[in-house]
Amino acid sequence: MEALVAAFAPIWVLTAVGWLAGRTGLLGGDAEAVLGRFVFHVAMPAALFTVVARTDLAGFANTSMLAFVAGTVVASLLGLLAGRRFFPREPAARTVAVMAAGYVNSGNLGIPVAAQVLGDASFVAPVLLFQVLLVTPVMLAVLDTATGSAARPVDRLRRLALLPLRNPVILGAGLGAVFSAAGWHLPGPLAHSLDLLGGAAVPTALVTLGLSLHTPPGAAARRPDRAELAVTVLLKTAVQPLAALAVGALLLHLPGPQLLAVVLLSALPTAQNVYVYARLYGAAPALARSSVLVSTVLSMATLSAIAWLLGGR
Repeated sequence: MEALVAAFAPIWVLTAVGWLAGRTGLLGGDAEAVLGRFVFHVAMPAALFTVVARTDLAGFANTSMLAFVAGTVVASLLGLLAGRRFFPREPAARTVAVMAAGYVNSGNLGIPVAAQVLGDASFVAPVLLFQVLLVTPVMLAVLDTATGSAARPVDRLRRLALLPLRNPVILGAGLGAVFSAAGWHLPGPLAHSLDLLGGAAVPTALVTLGLSLHTPPGAAARRPDRAELAVTVLLKTAVQPLAALAVGALLLHLPGPQLLAVVLLSALPTAQNVYVYARLYGAAPALARSSVLVSTVLSMATLSAIAWLLGGR
């Protein structure tokens, strides 16, 4: 529990800093929008490039990843079905709800949790690659198509084809994959500059998340539907790890350490990146924000229970 508290503490502290800044008006009325654009267009692409460029793409060739992917697919599909059946929304908002139900915080939380509980942070690398190189481009493509103004099918296809060049997040991750596959390395000063820039992504995203928690008078509409939030958080914190456990134990017969790693990483809370994307595309930002916060709080209990039940280190 002490190790988990140490991993979660920066999330709570930086989010609280953002809330205080919003409460006091320290950064001005446009701070949330400006910082959100900075994260999406500048800091996050730099962070994704540096992480992917230094990660061996062979990490995808991992049997245990099948269990993680299965958990992600199950939680995402159930989120999609629940949205269509009980919470009618436009396609862009529905996409954000699906991400909130199945996109884990593999970066700033997954790495310290894996290091503390599993004793090896390398377990996170395949999960990070899967989300960055596959899940994120697909979801952003859907968001871009749903919020785009192109009416003709030909225009939509052209817009979709040019998405990697227009979307800095996809571009950064894609370039990182190219560098990793080719074995290229940036010159030292440039690599260090990107490290510094990418290092600002997570703390700025958390401060932006905290800024969004300050609701000005008369802005009650920014609160999400409680039933939809409850379903989303339930899928994220319970259904996704249980699906990964079922596939890993019953179908793949994973050994204990691999099974623990898969279930633990599947139980990570919703990533703050989901809120960044929702904010930029104007699609269900209140649901994304609340999903990040509530799932993060609940995951303290679920991660501890998983570590205890499946054997810890």
